[in-house]
Amino acid sequence: MRSMFSLAWLAKSLSLVLAAGALLAQAQTAAPAEGTLDKIRNTGKVVLGVREASPPMAYALGANERFVGYHVELCERVLKDIAPKARLEYMALTAQNTLPLVSNGTVDIGCGPTTNNLARQQQVAFALTTYVSEVRMAVRADSGITSVAQLAGRSVAATTGTTAVQLLRKLERAQNLTFKTALGKDHLESFLILESGRADAFVLDDNLLAGIIANSKTPQAWRIVGEPLGSEPIALLFRKDDPAFKAAVDGSIRALMKSGELERLYAKWFLEPIPPRQTPLNLSMSAALRQLIANPNDLPLESYAAR
Repeated sequence: MRSMFSLAWLAKSLSLVLAAGALLAQAQTAAPAEGTLDKIRNTGKVVLGVREASPPMAYALGANERFVGYHVELCERVLKDIAPKARLEYMALTAQNTLPLVSNGTVDIGCGPTTNNLARQQQVAFALTTYVSEVRMAVRADSGITSVAQLAGRSVAATTGTTAVQLLRKLERAQNLTFKTALGKDHLESFLILESGRADAFVLDDNLLAGIIANSKTPQAWRIVGEPLGSEPIALLFRKDDPAFKAAVDGSIRALMKSGELERLYAKWFLEPIPPRQTPLNLSMSAALRQLIANPNDLPLESYAAR
């Protein structure tokens, strides 16, 4: 009888512990998380997520002694506006760990070249779009090629696994074009195919093309031309379910757009000489980005694809 009583008491005690644990977990889930603005005020600092090698958007100079770029400086401008007393700390991120580190609050704001799409919106929130990456083509400056229609019958370089390859296939079907595709294992190999004369054009995101050209042996020998084959909205990102922080960031970005500061910032990183080689990218602002500056929005990639 004592054994049966002991087992019954143990079972009851265990059920009470489990119930208490469930209630505690429910309370913790229901409790509102500390907002990012409150976190910044309480800690006196902001953690910026940056990239080490994504010029001109976000990259490191020296042995990661300093992080610079269009989106890095944009982050700094926004934070100076909404949290002027906070100390800025920089954390180098990769494409693979950006979303989880932003989502769990390790990083307060992501300043790299991250595309806003519906899948990512399940994990993080995005600010207003501040760059539109367009898939275009690099050609020799003296080639005479200015349009994708002129690629018919020519050889085109692209990098294996990129959306550029898919867009080229789509282009062939849509415009009944035929051209040879030469695939490189990475962007530098694809550019070498173009540089060596084995291709007449290299198709990739315009900002990546600009960075490759700027670091080539003869930057003046190449041009980025042609109508966009596809567009992707790039934006700063932060934790989901923090409307106060999003409103503050978006408000600051709107002010920068309205004052003309965003266009001046764009010119600094895309038109003027940039470190470390002090070579200009000469990448003019796209019509899509000009339209977004006039009428800001935070629409995802899928909205662009539907247009």
